[in-house]
Amino acid sequence: MELPEIMQQQVFAVAGDTLNPEKYAYKIKQGLLEHGYTVHAVGKELASFNDIPGDIDIIDLCINPVKGLALIRECTKPFKCIVIQPGAESEELLSYLNEKNLPYIEGCVLVGLSVYAKDKNS
Repeated sequence: MELPEIMQQQVFAVAGDTLNPEKYAYKIKQGLLEHGYTVHAVGKELASFNDIPGDIDIIDLCINPVKGLALIRECTKPFKCIVIQPGAESEELLSYLNEKNLPYIEGCVLVGLSVYAKDKNS
């Protein structure tokens, strides 16, 4: 999945500090909400992706790579793709995702919102 297709999905799970306006996770969460996406916040608001009611389309990792890897390892919910924000990647995380054959891209949802947000095409 590439960024344009990711931005056509509806339900995002953002992992990171979604309560601090200075943090990118907060900015991503707010941007997604402003564009009409369904957003669940993991890290500061929910403890796990497994705590999210219903389905997840996209997991957005905007969190320390060690914490991100731990969240992905424990995730039992199906999802379509993981977006790894700049700074949230690590060799260990990428190795795990490749080993488990989990779909991911390294990219930025904020860029996706500015160029490909669903409401941009209406």
